[in-house]
Amino acid sequence: MTDKQISSILQRSPRLVTDGQGFKRLVRAALSWLQHHQAAINTLNVYPVPDGDTGTNMVLTMQSAWAEIKDTPERNVGLVARQMAHGALMGARGNSGVILSQIWRGFARSLDEKDVYRAEDLAAACREAADTAYRGVVKPVEGTILTVARAVADAATKAASETNDLVHVLEHMVFAAHEAVVLTPSLLPVLKEAGVVDAGGQGLFIILEGMLRYMRGEPVAEDVELAETVDLITSELEPGEAGYGYDVQFLIVGQDLDVDAIRETIAAMGDCPLVVGEPTTVKVHVHVPDPGVPISYGVSLGSLRDVVVEDMQAQYQEFIEEQDLPTPVPPSQRLGVVAVVMGDGLAQVFQSLGVGAIVHGGQTMNPSTQDLLKAVESLPSEQVIILPNNGNVILAAEQAKTLSEKPVAVIPTRSAPQGIAALLAINYQADLETNIAMMTEAMQEVETGEVTTATRTVTINDIPVATGQIIGLHNGKLKATGDSVEEVVFALLEEMEA
Repeated sequence: MTDKQISSILQRSPRLVTDGQGFKRLVRAALSWLQHHQAAINTLNVYPVPDGDTGTNMVLTMQSAWAEIKDTPERNVGLVARQMAHGALMGARGNSGVILSQIWRGFARSLDEKDVYRAEDLAAACREAADTAYRGVVKPVEGTILTVARAVADAATKAASETNDLVHVLEHMVFAAHEAVVLTPSLLPVLKEAGVVDAGGQGLFIILEGMLRYMRGEPVAEDVELAETVDLITSELEPGEAGYGYDVQFLIVGQDLDVDAIRETIAAMGDCPLVVGEPTTVKVHVHVPDPGVPISYGVSLGSLRDVVVEDMQAQYQEFIEEQDLPTPVPPSQRLGVVAVVMGDGLAQVFQSLGVGAIVHGGQTMNPSTQDLLKAVESLPSEQVIILPNNGNVILAAEQAKTLSEKPVAVIPTRSAPQGIAALLAINYQADLETNIAMMTEAMQEVETGEVTTATRTVTINDIPVATGQIIGLHNGKLKATGDSVEEVVFALLEEMEA
């Protein structure tokens, strides 16, 4: 369908169809309304500690999604939705951001190849969005953003069967989202005990409400801002005398191509081999010291297209200059480690234990999927281990793992002490699976105690807490409270049997 045809349809029935530009405006409105409510969502934290960051993570994820589409003139809604979902995926931060990116991924998949969407298309997209989000979580929990997404899909399906008006359908979706959020404490006891609703679910409700307000012509708050990336520190790393070599990519077009045989041959040439395709077309990617070797092999099998050769040594030097870091020293080429830590002191500790790339972040400043992926790809190592060191970073690390062309393992460390314990168990000469087992076992031996100040009055685990009191957490769970740091420290140590 041409742009002129799409415009004609929109003029005749503005409330019945939406094109790519209309969807783009909805995304902008959703982001603006979400930014307006960011601080309020951050306060919906189960524990009364100063680490509520769900609103921030969802805003940063949506900012990345918006940045991907803000300048596109595309009218095809399927293409715009796909671009937006990619931006959300790369910018996803924290568990809430990762799940939100999966919601948009399913939404975009359903709209693929559609010029415009109508009520029934919107309902189908909402259903696929909820299903994709559920599939993206290893152990789905009800009373969370997942429950809200499913309620929205149910409402959209019912409304679309009764009306073609997109505003009416969205009204039903927003109402269902609000009702589902209100019910989250009844599904998740920890929310009920803390006296809050689910923050991620509330964020999704706000996103949909922002879209509805735009379609009704109501204000949606402030101007949209774009996110900044989290700082990345590369450890003192340097390639061997041969450098990093070349990144070679090309497409072989031929007849009766043996994909398995090509994969085996390419794998023997260098590092990070990736060979996929079918008997007539095969995509090849490999890191090699001499780019002529794989290219000559490809030419012997058929004609080559989309040939890309990049000097990784030059890219590395450019990256180092941009970071303004000290001259690197040689690394282990077989296995590298990425760690997420907060503060220069901890960064130095982790680097001294062999960590190749440090991503600055942690509680209230979760790195995005793209930040972690950038860190993984910055290492010359064949295989990479990621230490999230925070429960809210694990999902983003898992997404970076799936996006990387390297073999990547995520050790689900939830604190810096767990990360240090895991590093002490690493064996750079062992294979990846052995290290996963050893590091996970070492991590599980660690007990973590935290002392902080309560940000609100609440009762958790039958322990009353007043705003401003000192509280102690054992492995993330509230165990002690008092009026002085010393009192809470001793109570916490007794609880931990330390």
